[in-house]
Amino acid sequence: MSEFNNVTVIKQANVYFDGKVNSRSIQFADGSVKTLGFMQPGEYTFNTGAPELMEILAGEMAVALPGNDQWLTIKGGESFEVPGNAQFTVQVKVASDYCCSFLK
Repeated sequence: MSEFNNVTVIKQANVYFDGKVNSRSIQFADGSVKTLGFMQPGEYTFNTGAPELMEILAGEMAVALPGNDQWLTIKGGESFEVPGNAQFTVQVKVASDYCCSFLK
């Protein structure tokens, strides 16, 4: 899906890691939430509340997921899932555009 229709966009940006990771939250009529964001090259560790689906729209990164001691290479057009109440680290190799879906 290349676009979302009939959504509410939260105007205030989510800014992390001294501005190197930014996103905007969008809410759907059913109450589900996604963020659309951009990560500059660097290494970032995130904590999850709910499980997440991370779709990498463009760019490239290595990902260290919970319970996996190997880094996975993820490129534009690929995705990965992260369990809830977990921590994961990304090493962004090339500036990356992403969509994060919060799963229930």
